[in-house]
Amino acid sequence: MKPVEVSVLASDPITHAGAVSLLDNHPDVRLTDLVPDVLLVMEDHVTEAVLGQIRAAKATHVVLVVEHFRESDLMAALECGVVAILPRRETGGAELVSAVLAAGDGTANLPPRLQGALLAQVQRMRKDVLEPNGLTLSGLAARECDVLRLVAEGFGTEEIAAKLCYSERTVKNVLYGLMTRCGLNNRAHAVAYALRAGAI
Repeated sequence: MKPVEVSVLASDPITHAGAVSLLDNHPDVRLTDLVPDVLLVMEDHVTEAVLGQIRAAKATHVVLVVEHFRESDLMAALECGVVAILPRRETGGAELVSAVLAAGDGTANLPPRLQGALLAQVQRMRKDVLEPNGLTLSGLAARECDVLRLVAEGFGTEEIAAKLCYSERTVKNVLYGLMTRCGLNNRAHAVAYALRAGAI
């Protein structure tokens, strides 16, 4: 198994040196100054400056070890690639290494309080932003999902139009719009895309 490439970001030099020393001794970790698989960020607070540094690092995954974290910062942190948030006072060396290795595999680790906050924010986004615009969490419109569901069941354009009370032209336009927007090659590709997105 290839070692996880990790960079450490910490404004406190002692914290930085400690994290580097801990990770440098682990056989499954390789420290790097290039774009890492995992960026380990150890700070007291999440500030706009810290988020800017995280964005600039362009890491695939970010582990955030922080003393104080506000729920209001959660979506901004997730948009920056944060997959794990650990409380600084309660995180020892073993937990730190475990979180970095798990992040390297794409595993998320959020405290239960933040998991609940994330689900509440996703539900608000669905209700206030997506549904009023005819979209679902998958990014597909409800009518696109309806058409693709019937395509997946083997129905042709004429049958889909009859079942959904659309014209054949509307069915074709829905499929064409979806395939153009998402860069899909044909109906089978569109169905596979919708299945992977959990839309059908």
